Amino acid sequence: MLKLGLGPGFMILLPIFVAIAIKEKESENNSAKDSSSVIKKHRIDCYLESTAANIEKNNSSFIGECSGISRESGGVLNMAPGDSNPAEIDEDLHSRQLAVYGRETMRRLFASNVLVSGMQGLGVEIAKNLVLAGVKSVTLHDEGVVELWDLSSNFIFSENDVGKNKALASVQKLQELNNAVVISTLTTELTKEHLSKFQAVVLTDVTLEKAIEFNDYCHDHKPPISFIKAEVRGLFGSVFCDFGPEFSVFDVDGEEPHAGIIAFISNDNPALVSCVDDERLEFQDGDLVVFSEVKGMTELNDGKPRKIKNARAYSFTLEEDTSNFGIHEKGGIATQVKEPKLLNFKTLREAIKDPEMCRFPVAGSEEDAQKLVSIASLINENSGDGRVEDINPKLLRHFAFGARAVLNPMAAMFGGIVGQEVVKACSGKFHPLFQFFYFDSLESLPTANLDPSEFLPLNSRYDAQISVFGSKLQKKLEDANLFVVGSGALGCEFLKNLAMMGVSCGEQGKLTITDDDVIEKSNLSRQFLFRDWNIGQAKSTVAASAAALINPCLKIEALQNRVNPETENVFDDTFWENLTVVVNALDNVNARLYVDQRCLYFQKPLLESGTLGAKCNTQMVIPHLTENYGASRDPPEKQAPMCTVHSFPHNINHCLTWALSEFEGFSGENTSRSECLSIKPS
Repeated sequence: MLKLGLGPGFMILLPIFVAIAIKEKESENNSAKDSSSVIKKHRIDCYLESTAANIEKNNSSFIGECSGISRESGGVLNMAPGDSNPAEIDEDLHSRQLAVYGRETMRRLFASNVLVSGMQGLGVEIAKNLVLAGVKSVTLHDEGVVELWDLSSNFIFSENDVGKNKALASVQKLQELNNAVVISTLTTELTKEHLSKFQAVVLTDVTLEKAIEFNDYCHDHKPPISFIKAEVRGLFGSVFCDFGPEFSVFDVDGEEPHAGIIAFISNDNPALVSCVDDERLEFQDGDLVVFSEVKGMTELNDGKPRKIKNARAYSFTLEEDTSNFGIHEKGGIATQVKEPKLLNFKTLREAIKDPEMCRFPVAGSEEDAQKLVSIASLINENSGDGRVEDINPKLLRHFAFGARAVLNPMAAMFGGIVGQEVVKACSGKFHPLFQFFYFDSLESLPTANLDPSEFLPLNSRYDAQISVFGSKLQKKLEDANLFVVGSGALGCEFLKNLAMMGVSCGEQGKLTITDDDVIEKSNLSRQFLFRDWNIGQAKSTVAASAAALINPCLKIEALQNRVNPETENVFDDTFWENLTVVVNALDNVNARLYVDQRCLYFQKPLLESGTLGAKCNTQMVIPHLTENYGASRDPPEKQAPMCTVHSFPHNINHCLTWALSEFEGFSGENTSRSECLSIKPS
């Protein structure tokens, strides 16, 4: 399996453990089951008219207020079959997705039915992302009931849900995210017969034996059903993808085809093509290009794709003999041709061997940890050519202690990854994982050796987290003083994760969040703490209230101030000096640079991140250990963030983008924003 150091925005909260642990280390150095067998379908049409108070009502009482909904046995709602015609795309809600995926991909997504099995933290994160993305339906499967342990990872569950079926307890809050998605539940044993109605199946809490059985069925089904097995065990996680024996990716990277303006083409074999030096070429060896508007050497204007090699910044070689072609006079455009890619997936059965044991090690049990080391050693000795020199007993000990734990940051990260894989499976856009993905975050562990008693449960909602990091670090997290700057898409994720982790939930803890923006309809497709009835309200206030519902112990204060030199009377020296960690969730470089400079001056750890479509980055800044954000230069922003444009457009590009948005709203025309921004002011 390939280990990738991936850092999407969904997992930026993991470094908080590192930041607090390093700060503590520096301080030490300085001082010393349901009876029905049918799939139940729910529709809660009156969500769009409900108020925030409805959130607190339980499922049965809230359902009773909805009119015109039939009931089946057991008093559970039954949704009428959906329209066979593809749903119209709500462009106000899904504007950001349309820009990334395109209209055809969105239509495929809207027609997809997905099963998510296992409603622990990972399963609910995946389901949340799919509901926000707008698939046709999501079926939640789980036979188990909510335990106090589950509150460490599942942001939907509360103490009032303990003892309820996990799938049924998840329906209401997931449905609130997008009323257009059919949310269904399956609370009995999952069988192969259940799988035939889905385009994608995601298993997060299933035995390997069952996973192999279900994967074989999905692989051989006509047409194949995309299969994903994902799991999080403490600070370890993995994903397995099988999208069938022949899966076609029609757009590998989602980028617009690259193009270059031609300056000269030689009459050679092979021919040298030089391009103008205004902008670097993005071609790679092996790319196919088509030529157009070439003057003189008109033979190249036939629309035939031609392979290139020796791609350079401003030139490439054409694998064709142009000796007998006309002489190039001037001009021409070379445009990349994007070809579909066919992938041949293997089944899970073909990729791995049978397991040795069928239970999780007990947290803090040295005996179980040693058993795992012995099993791993035996497997390694019998692996023939696949044998490794060192199985790392220390690594296996860490795995054993946290094997049962589903940590919220890990669940959030893998929930984002798996959610994106489902989108790829349903749409054929973007290259999928092929086939294993593995990630661990052992650098997040405390550096000091802890006594096994540190990992024993305390009968609290944080027991799963304690089984990995120990009770002392948990106490430090609860007493941390955090500053979160921004409460948009990333900010909502961070607040949810922080509340689940218990950060700033202790007597000494405090979390301050600030954002001067208000909620718009387009925010609802990804900023999941907001609902339609919050449109027009302050983002930070609504996000803080929603986070407090996730964990009532969270001590949070919401502000509507921008963080810049003009607000240093609000965020003064005393404020910065008392902080433990700063988390950026901003949408522009200038604000990032200012916060970075303040953290640098006051010697505070900074967790920096950003997203752009399906791309993302994270950076952890630790005083005296890593470089700060401003030490490296970002490329210039090509497009103004829409939230910035709507709130405070302050340069010509912002004004052009704002004007285009207003024009589209009045005229109904969908003009290319890049076309507008290509206008260069004199």
